[in-house]
Amino acid sequence: MFVDHRQQHLKVLRSAISTFVTPIIFIADLPGELFSWGGENLMSRSYLRQENARLKTEALILKAQLQKFVSLQAENMRLRSLMGTENKQVERRLVAEIIGIDGDPFRQRITINKGSLQDVYLGQTVIDANGIVGQVVEVSLATSRVLMITDVTHAIPVRVSRNGVRSIVVGTGQINQLSLQYVPDTTDIKVGDLLLSSGLGQRFPDGYPVAIVNSVEHDPGAPFARILASPSAKLEQSSPVLLVWSEKIEEAN
Repeated sequence: MFVDHRQQHLKVLRSAISTFVTPIIFIADLPGELFSWGGENLMSRSYLRQENARLKTEALILKAQLQKFVSLQAENMRLRSLMGTENKQVERRLVAEIIGIDGDPFRQRITINKGSLQDVYLGQTVIDANGIVGQVVEVSLATSRVLMITDVTHAIPVRVSRNGVRSIVVGTGQINQLSLQYVPDTTDIKVGDLLLSSGLGQRFPDGYPVAIVNSVEHDPGAPFARILASPSAKLEQSSPVLLVWSEKIEEAN
C-alpha cells in the first residue's frame, strides 16, 4: 500500500473496479429512488385532483349565483315596465328625532323635531332604517306631526315584491298590525311576502318596504281574503327617522 501510495502502481486497477461498481450502486439505490419519486408524484396528482374538483364546485356555485342575479335584474325590469313606474332617485334626506307620541290610544301619531325651518312639507314621507313609518300631516316652524301607517285613517298603495301584485294597506289602529283591503280570494299573496310601496298616487316613493304578510285567511264563499301584515318599520321604538324629499318637491322648489 505504501509503494502504491508512492508510485501509484494500482491506480489503473482501482479505476477499473470503480467503473464496475458504480452501476451496481446505482441499481441498488434505484428502488428507493423510484419509491420516493412515485410517492411524491402520487401525492401531487391526488392534491391536484382534489384542488381541481374544489375549483369546479366553486365555479358552478358562482355561475348559479350569477344566473340568479341576472334573472332578478330582468324580473325587476319587467315588473317596472308592467307597472309603468320609474326608479326615482331620492335627492335629499334629513334625520329627525321623535320627541313626542300621541296620548290617544286610537290615534297613531308621533311628533318629530323638524319643521318648516328645515323645509318639511305636508304629505312628506317619513322612514326609518327598516321601512316606511308614515307621512307628515302637520307642520310648524320647528316640529312636525307624523301620521303612522298603522293609524286607522291611513292607507298606502303597495305591491308584492315576489310577483308585483298590487293592493292597498290600511292601518288597524294597532302598532304592530296592518290590513290589506279588498284582495280577491284568488290573488297570489302568501305568508312571508314583502310588501313594497308602489309609487302610485305619487305620495310615497316607489320601492320602500312597508310590511311583511303574516296571515292569509280564505273564507269559503267570501269574495275577499283576510290578509294581515306586520310593519317593516320599528314603529314601537323611539329611534331616529328620516324625512325623504321626492324629486317632484325638489323640482317645485
